Amino acid sequence: MPEEIFDVVDHQDRVIGQAPRSEVHRRKLLHRAASIFVFNSRGELLVQLRSTTKDEYPSCFTSSASGHLSTGEDYAESAQRELFEEVGIAAPLEYLTKLPASPETAYEFTALFRAITDQIPTLDPGEVAGSEYVALPTLQRRIAVEPDRYTPPFKQLVAWYCEQFPPH
Repeated sequence: MPEEIFDVVDHQDRVIGQAPRSEVHRRKLLHRAASIFVFNSRGELLVQLRSTTKDEYPSCFTSSASGHLSTGEDYAESAQRELFEEVGIAAPLEYLTKLPASPETAYEFTALFRAITDQIPTLDPGEVAGSEYVALPTLQRRIAVEPDRYTPPFKQLVAWYCEQFPPH
């Protein structure tokens, strides 16, 4: 299978070139990702456990679905694609924010989308080792106790989300 090619971007998220995935990660080049928070009707967040075979942050917890944008793809297209590929959910998405690329976001401009659905996830075993729905206060406590079990971008997104939409 050929290696994925990513758009490389500048500090304003403007495309300045393309490079293979391995080079983008090795050289810590700025690039793009989309992340989706799937909530059920009880307000619990679907949290994904990344597969052991992932090249970055294997066996760590992360967003319901997330992934890099393919060359020429926009954030919304990527979010819909990743949501369906990773957890088998097709649902309307609401754009929430875009975090700037930084070491804390793994050098990714990260757009966050939200879906609210009670669809049962169908996990792609090559991408996802498991998943569970978690109340936000519980998730915040878990991240505080074991921060290394969560991907850096996910921790940033959870912090942003809980600041904007305080859990009760």
